[in-house]
Amino acid sequence: MIVYELKCGNGHRFEAWFKDISAFEEQKTNKEVACPVCGNTDISLMLSPVAIRGKETQSSSEKSRREALQTIRKVKEYFEKNFEEVGDKFSEIALRIHRGEEEPRNIKGVATEAQEETLREEGVQYIKIAFPKYDS
Repeated sequence: MIVYELKCGNGHRFEAWFKDISAFEEQKTNKEVACPVCGNTDISLMLSPVAIRGKETQSSSEKSRREALQTIRKVKEYFEKNFEEVGDKFSEIALRIHRGEEEPRNIKGVATEAQEETLREEGVQYIKIAFPKYDS
């Protein structure tokens, strides 16, 4: 069922429920829709201030986007608090930790493709994570 806001030829506004727009048009053509105030059957549809959207609304997709960004921020904060920043020394330090030459710890940094290949060949486990930049 759909509720439509209607207006009669005398300017009276009212609402009425219909199965769909076709049912409204059919009843209007047959003069079955009349103003409850004056009985006028010259009826027109008004623009309704209410919009009902389906499952994929902008607000739900915007909410999902916000939730995803919040999750990414939490993960980034976790890395910032629990991993030592070693910058471009990442592969060197990761290899030393892997070989037992340094105390095991969480590290983060950057590596070139060649350095990543060396880490893979040596069996060093690591993951690459790219965090987005935030405007605010």
